[in-house]
Amino acid sequence: MSRTRTALLAALALVAGASGTAFAAFPADTGAAAVPCTVDYKVQNQWSTGFTAAVTVTNHGAAKSAWQLKWSYAGNQKVTSAWNAKVTQSGTAVTAVNESYNGQLATGGSVGFGFQGSYSGTNAIPATFTLDGVTCNVDDGGSGGPGGPTDPPPTPSGKADNPYAGAKGYVNPEWSAKAAAEPGGSRISNQPTGVWLDRIAAINGVNGGMGLRDHLDEALKQKGSGELYIQLVVYNLPGRDCAALASNGELGPTEIDRYKKEYIDPIAAILADPKYAGLRIVTTIEIDSLPNLVTNVTPRPTATPNCDVMKANGNYQKGVGYALNKLGDIPNVYNYIDAGHHGWLGWDDNFGASADMFKTAATTEGATVADVHGFIVNTANYSALKEDHFKITDTVNGTSVRQSKWVDWNRYTDELSYAQAMRDKLVSIGFDSKIGMLIDTSRNGWGGAERPTGPGATTSVDTYVDGGRYDRRIHLGNWCNQDGAGLGERPRANPEPGIDAYVWMKPPGESDGASKEIPNTEGKGFDRMCDPTYTGNPRNNHNKSGALPDAPLSGHWFSAQFRQLMQNAYPPLP
Repeated sequence: MSRTRTALLAALALVAGASGTAFAAFPADTGAAAVPCTVDYKVQNQWSTGFTAAVTVTNHGAAKSAWQLKWSYAGNQKVTSAWNAKVTQSGTAVTAVNESYNGQLATGGSVGFGFQGSYSGTNAIPATFTLDGVTCNVDDGGSGGPGGPTDPPPTPSGKADNPYAGAKGYVNPEWSAKAAAEPGGSRISNQPTGVWLDRIAAINGVNGGMGLRDHLDEALKQKGSGELYIQLVVYNLPGRDCAALASNGELGPTEIDRYKKEYIDPIAAILADPKYAGLRIVTTIEIDSLPNLVTNVTPRPTATPNCDVMKANGNYQKGVGYALNKLGDIPNVYNYIDAGHHGWLGWDDNFGASADMFKTAATTEGATVADVHGFIVNTANYSALKEDHFKITDTVNGTSVRQSKWVDWNRYTDELSYAQAMRDKLVSIGFDSKIGMLIDTSRNGWGGAERPTGPGATTSVDTYVDGGRYDRRIHLGNWCNQDGAGLGERPRANPEPGIDAYVWMKPPGESDGASKEIPNTEGKGFDRMCDPTYTGNPRNNHNKSGALPDAPLSGHWFSAQFRQLMQNAYPPLP
């Protein structure tokens, strides 16, 4: 390569970098087969002090079992975080090394990774790349051809304040087909629901079902020319669901490295694919995890040995922090942390301690509060959205509503008041003032003929509360396949101040847990709270479970539940 050609390419790289466009290192005139590799380095988003980039490496030489890509910056760019590769920097020199799961690079094969960086002044694109010490050649850089600045400059962009606003929601075709197959199910089969990634195998699809890429590709088809959000539930922590058995996961309490490398890293790699940059990807992080470290550990009467183990080893916080960090680096991903529900965390000794626990997790394993877009409450739970017939400040014959058996000294009567108060608390301890809350309304409508139309009798505080409450569970602690429940508010954006959306994160019709022991290979146990004959434990004050009979494993289709949810929907279905 002549000095003139080299200088021209360097100049083109500087021009491309200044405008924030893509620049690719492509084959020389002799053709792709004659060069060892090609590299496509593309700036995806750029703002005044930072940028994100996607890099694709194509190998034209012998197959590799590991790879290392190097380049140097002409300016003062600094790589701050990366996904799908281990990226380090010394001075201006940058080295990207494969992860354990993407080291194989066949002849003609490609691999991609991404990163976020900072800069000041210009953000020049690197002119030269080497793959395992061999320079990847380029062509003549002609305008509009390979190697030239072919893409328009990206406009500086940030995340939407609310990913749900102005966007339609992704309809999971697998859930939609099951819903539509039920009598009357077509009335709701077009609603957006969460896609649960509840084990490593779910990333690629289980039993011939859709994997993560399949869902994202389908989301692109549904998107059209407008905005679309897709909701993913990240749910596979080590020692998952330590206080229950129905959703125990595949990873043991100490398998945090597997969680990171075999679960979170592959998810992050897929979500970072530039192909999906136009989607608004909502991730709800590890349902029913962090609150357990407050309420179900020693010396609480509800403590379990499994939760004591998880608090001691810190792997819940580490796992959540790692997920927030990795996924939060992707510009179009919106992380929401699970924040329980009012019937779990609404008491004085749980509320503030849980908020502090969320802050701890959000500042662990490289995560920061900036990686958190908001929080979600009531996921897969039945707490009423809003109780209209009694308030927490009411008294009956001089006795506070808080002293009723149902409220039992809780500070909140419903999910809306709890979500808004939790948001205020989280902002007060350092989370961004713009965080939004999601409320899962997939099974908290409590409609039907038994829905109260006014307050209960004022004979006592208990008759007043029990006669007027929409939530007809036997006890607030009952959580599994509750008999009498109905669909709640349909998914919609900005329904109340501080609430980003009502969502159906738990797809209606998917079981909460099996009502009897069912052998399986999914890591799901049998929890007596799903057994309708069970008479309870300290978490539900030794009341009956209130569960429906004949339920399948958690996540499996439960036709009887789905039909009841439609029957008792509030607002009613047409």
